[in-house]
This record gives sequence, structure tokens and C-alpha cells, in this order.
Amino acid sequence: MMRLAEEKDLVQIDQIYEEILDYEAETVSYTNWQKGLYPTLAYAKTALDQRTLYVGEDGDGVYGCVILNAAQPDEYGEIDWQIAAKPEEVIVIHTLCVRPSAYGRGLGRQMVAFCEDYAKRKNAKVIRLDTYEGNAPACAMYPKLGYSFAGIAKFHFQNVIWENLKCFEKEM
Repeated sequence: MMRLAEEKDLVQIDQIYEEILDYEAETVSYTNWQKGLYPTLAYAKTALDQRTLYVGEDGDGVYGCVILNAAQPDEYGEIDWQIAAKPEEVIVIHTLCVRPSAYGRGLGRQMVAFCEDYAKRKNAKVIRLDTYEGNAPACAMYPKLGYSFAGIAKFHFQNVIWENLKCFEKEM
């Protein structure tokens, strides 16, 4: 079940971020995220306050989270988007993540389906997102879910990390 996050969820959201970062430190880093830089509890709290933070939960608790809003990073201006839309007709998926202990259950796909339903309820024309170019699982999943690759842009992430992010879009 997906729902709007509540204050009580912040502890579990922070645990998800830490679990992902620890898992990637031990295996392979698909996200290029960095402890203490992104994502952080403060980042989640800001999204909670803006009522743009959503969580996925089941009988075991919160397994994932995502931020949904219309905020398009400046770098999106470098992308040759194929679906023309006014800013108010765009929903952007930010920081969609599932805790590693819940991997392999199709929860990421369920979360994306929730994001698409959300975009439709908001009368969005298109849903957009970006992911680190080295994020093989995400780069494979989004096209399977009907997202079109729109291009790559160099992002100055959190004004600290330079990275290439692949951008995807899907018409609603």
C-alpha cells in the first residue's frame, strides 16, 4: 500500500536510506548516493513538510519511499523531451527507493504504478524522472514499464557531485 508519509515514518525512511548506502558499500553502488550528502533525513523532512513524500508499506513496515512533485531540475532544460508539456502538466519522480531487504518482490514496479496513478489524478500530461547512468536496475526497469529514454545530462548534484543522469519520460 502506498500513502502520504507521516512524521512517524521519518525514522524508517532514514533507515531505508542508510540500508541502501550500507548495502551499496558492501556490493555495488547503483545510485551514486553518498552518506551525509544525499539522501538525508533533512531531505525527507523537507518533502514531508511539502506533502510530496510517499511511502510504501506492508505488514513488515515501510519498505520504500518516493517524492512526487512538479519540480524539474534546471538540467532538464538540456534534454530533448519528446512529450511537450507545460510545467504544470509534468510530474517528476524523485528518489524512488526500496530497502534492499525487500528487493526482488516487484515493489519498485508497484511504486512506479502508484506514481503514474498519482500523475493521472493530477491531470499531468507526462511523468519524468532521472537516474544515475550506472543504475543498471533502474535503467532496465523504466523502459520495460513504458518509459522512453529522453537523453543524458550532466548534473551538479547537491552542488558537490558531478554525474551523468539518464532521463526518461512517459505520456500519461
